[in-house]
Amino acid sequence: MKRILALIILLFISQTVTVSATTPQQLPVEAFASIPDVSTVRLSPDGKQIASLILDDSAAVPHKIVALFNIETGQSHIPIKNDHERYTIFNLAWANNQTILISAFIPSKRFGKDANESILIKYNTLTGDVGSVLTKKALKRFESIPQYQHDIVDLLPKDPEHILLSVSGFSKRVNEPTVIKVNLITGKTTTEQYYREHVIDWMTDQQHKVRIATYRDPDNTEYRTYEQNEANGELRLLWKNEAYSEDTVIPIGFDVNPNILFVKAYHEGYFAVFKVDLTDPKLTKKLVYKEANHDVDGGLIHSKITRQAIGISTGIDNEYHFWDKDYQKLVSGIKMALPDTQNYLTQFSQNERRYIVFATSPTQPGLFLYGDRDARRLEVIASKYSQLNPQVLTEPQAISYQARDGLTIPSYLSLPKAVEPKKLPTIIFPHGGPQSNTGESFDYWAQFFANRGYAVLQMNFRGSAGYGHQFTTAGLQGWGKEMQTDVEDGTRYLINEGIADPKRICIAGASYGGYAAMMGAAMTPDLYQCVISFAGVADVEDLVKLSRFYTNHEMTKKTIGDDYNALYERSPIYHADKINVPILLIHGDNDKVVQVSQSRDMYRKLDGLDKKVKYLEIDNGNHYLSNNQHRLMTFKAIDEFLSKNL
Repeated sequence: MKRILALIILLFISQTVTVSATTPQQLPVEAFASIPDVSTVRLSPDGKQIASLILDDSAAVPHKIVALFNIETGQSHIPIKNDHERYTIFNLAWANNQTILISAFIPSKRFGKDANESILIKYNTLTGDVGSVLTKKALKRFESIPQYQHDIVDLLPKDPEHILLSVSGFSKRVNEPTVIKVNLITGKTTTEQYYREHVIDWMTDQQHKVRIATYRDPDNTEYRTYEQNEANGELRLLWKNEAYSEDTVIPIGFDVNPNILFVKAYHEGYFAVFKVDLTDPKLTKKLVYKEANHDVDGGLIHSKITRQAIGISTGIDNEYHFWDKDYQKLVSGIKMALPDTQNYLTQFSQNERRYIVFATSPTQPGLFLYGDRDARRLEVIASKYSQLNPQVLTEPQAISYQARDGLTIPSYLSLPKAVEPKKLPTIIFPHGGPQSNTGESFDYWAQFFANRGYAVLQMNFRGSAGYGHQFTTAGLQGWGKEMQTDVEDGTRYLINEGIADPKRICIAGASYGGYAAMMGAAMTPDLYQCVISFAGVADVEDLVKLSRFYTNHEMTKKTIGDDYNALYERSPIYHADKINVPILLIHGDNDKVVQVSQSRDMYRKLDGLDKKVKYLEIDNGNHYLSNNQHRLMTFKAIDEFLSKNL
């Protein structure tokens, strides 16, 4: 308990750590592989209390718990001790100054199969009362118990006793939510917006009316945006588009004017932010914000005082951009105080005089700071990873190389500290997704590898998100083809530059990255000396066929393909005989994204061929290594494997 209280007492003691310029300091595996010491820091509306998730490493199995700190009194405490085997907390929100909403996953059964469900828990800081937001009595109104109960549509700041929740269970289709109004004191629910056929999402305006409906057709390939003046009103079609179309328009929020809607749409091939006057018959899109050679991504930021849209969280590194001049001044002042980090204004009190900043950089895993504009004070309150010293971490370099067809591949290269970048043992580390990306923000995987003395190349192969419509769609149905050769071309680039030792290169990845790692060893048997796949796809043909039992089948075919002969040829499991180097497979048996059978089947195939394969299956492990012990187990296995084989 002393360890826990030390974490939540908001005093940060700076320590000067001297690190030799010639001898890199190798940190223990736990420093990188533990889940964050502090995360999800939330400021109460009155700015007087802070709630956060902290790592309880005094427990037999370390896990996240909720911590509270009262800024006015300086007192801190742990309001509830959760059963980590039953609940996995993943988010917090203040409903009002007394009530914290806690989102948690719980294991369950759906249609006879293991599944995860989410619940929303309310905790009263004055009385200590704890309970589910959706009571047993409220759930009797549903046709079926909703699998996900944490989707808050609107916190209704002017009505502290109520929130709006989006939940399924009133329709026989699980993806057709109804918006309900929940009384946080009595548990009583009323229906605010009834479900509509094939509508998968609802959005409120700044007057808290349900206004925007997002429709997805049964094949998951066409999207439409509808608008209504009032909840349950007549829907007016605004836009419709095919998946991956350059005509895509995505609503992101309203201005204080209920007729002004902000949307994300393509501008010169990249996503940008526009505003649209819904009274304009032509729905003219007026450009508000764009980035050079990058997609704008993220959510709309509103003033808590005026309710006006004042900015957006943007970019592949989730930077914040304010177009309101007053907030630009505040950001500039914070930057003067913290010049070496990206500083994100993540929370404001209701009067916007107090705020929370998250400061981070490639070598700074994250600091949480509390700001008081009236007291002209900004102070560090917690460190996200207390065991990671920025002086030991490495700064990734933004580089690019040319693929064999001339396409430029943006990438990041992390080099071990205090080592000449010549003929280094190297990790080729393609990201998962595959429609995600690698940026220059802190990456605990890459920093772990670099700290062990390896150069790390992370490439944004074609199909990665964030680099425009043409770059993203170039990866459609590209598994095992150009997406794969982009990875190979990056490996050969490092060899030709003299950075990578051609006799000491390992390819590693998770999810799609695990697929790319296994496929790389199969396609180019002499290029890599070992392979690591965490939750990787080994049988692409089986992945697509399995999607027939889910609503995303048509989208899966559009993304990956449906020529089963071709998918067979692009599956590592059918080329296992060509893999002649040591391979480490790791998979959680409770993975809901990539089934554990993918790694089990690959292991059996390799083992039957007498290949050098090691398989680690994590009991009750998921796709995201959200359990502290599972993450430690994985990284220790990787560390041992690399030490032996590279």
